[in-house]
Amino acid sequence: MTIGIVVADDHEVVRAGFAALLDTQPDFRVAATAADGAEAVRACREHSPDVALLDVRMPGMDGIEATRLIAGTGSGPRVIILTTFDLDEYVYDALRAGASGFLLKDVTAERLFDGVRVIAAGDALLAPSVTRRLIREFASQRPGKAGSECSAAIAALTPRETEVLRLIAEGLSNAEIAERLVVTEETVKTHVSRILAKLALRDRTQAVVRAYESGLVVPGGLG
Repeated sequence: MTIGIVVADDHEVVRAGFAALLDTQPDFRVAATAADGAEAVRACREHSPDVALLDVRMPGMDGIEATRLIAGTGSGPRVIILTTFDLDEYVYDALRAGASGFLLKDVTAERLFDGVRVIAAGDALLAPSVTRRLIREFASQRPGKAGSECSAAIAALTPRETEVLRLIAEGLSNAEIAERLVVTEETVKTHVSRILAKLALRDRTQAVVRAYESGLVVPGGLG
């Protein structure tokens, strides 16, 4: 399968560099590049890529608003946010807007390639430690506007699905969750799929955000 990609960054050298690097991979196709968020949104609508790689800070429409328009509907490409600092305050806002993960701009080529493939496959890009730090830093300070709606949706989950969601929020993989609950990995995959469907979420990263926004998991409560 060829993964279609749109790259957006207001710095031409950075934009061209990422595009050229991604184009070296036989399973990647850079469909378009963009200099700002508005261009990125238009490019995604025109080319229907699988992944959009967006700089979080761009003039005019920034990466957060672009993410909201690209990924917020649930039908667009998955979004990877590019940022300079791993605890950039904008990162959490981008995740809430629908981003599936983020990469630092000084990322190695292999990490970039892996990240695009992971996101295209629908898996979470955030390492557990990064997930915890991000959520701890920002979730309690930036409560979700739809907290009660989130809680109502969580209440519709079965007890086992709720337990699985808590473990997802801890950053555990399917294999680790299976070991913790003493079930098969296939059973966990089924639970995860049902959780995402019931909560109308695109991937595990969004499940982590929802778990904290709903109050199911409390910021700072993880070790």
